[in-house]
Amino acid sequence: MARHRKVSWLIPAGLLTLCVIPMLAGVLRLIQLAGGPEQIPADDRFASFPLPLILHIVAACIYLILGAFQFVPRFRRNHPGWHRIAGRVLAAAGLIVAGSAIWMTLFYAMKPGTGTLLYVLRLVFGLAMAVCIILGVTTVRRGDVGAHRAWMIRAYAIGIAAGTQAFTGGIGGALIGTSTLGRDLAMSSAWVINLAVAQWVILHPLGPAPSRRSDDSAELTVHSGARS
Repeated sequence: MARHRKVSWLIPAGLLTLCVIPMLAGVLRLIQLAGGPEQIPADDRFASFPLPLILHIVAACIYLILGAFQFVPRFRRNHPGWHRIAGRVLAAAGLIVAGSAIWMTLFYAMKPGTGTLLYVLRLVFGLAMAVCIILGVTTVRRGDVGAHRAWMIRAYAIGIAAGTQAFTGGIGGALIGTSTLGRDLAMSSAWVINLAVAQWVILHPLGPAPSRRSDDSAELTVHSGARS
């Protein structure tokens, strides 16, 4: 039992570690937009209308941090009030993340060095994240906690892809080169990897499998970056 508890807490610890790079970059960007020192290269794409980027960064930090703790079954069971409140906050934050990601992809200039493949997949996965969250909320309201859990895990996997891209971008550059297509493939692989891991987690839950019970329907278990 003690080992099981330790393992369950290693999951959010690992997820938070994966979030560090994109969250740090986001915070430094906010400081820069507020007139602070430029700790990262300036990006003129956001200068004229930074509001969507600001909303994206703030919502992503909330979503990634709180969402990581939804992966601890014992914590959820022992703190149902926190679980429900956090779930509602996370559902709203996740939709803001997905919506702002889609908006920025459509209306900001493409990031130099990226191509059409990454552009299209940002739209696809931004929409997919929003759909997963909506399905997660609707299924739990119907009392289907198992389906709710699965959709929210998928949503979180998409949201945290920015952290995975910090690794796939570097590894991909070393293996397949730094061409536009190579970079797009390396960055896009993060979503595929994360969703594959998410599906494994869905099929191999930590602890007892969630039951289909109507009294659980009030729990908005948001297991789940962000525009990468």
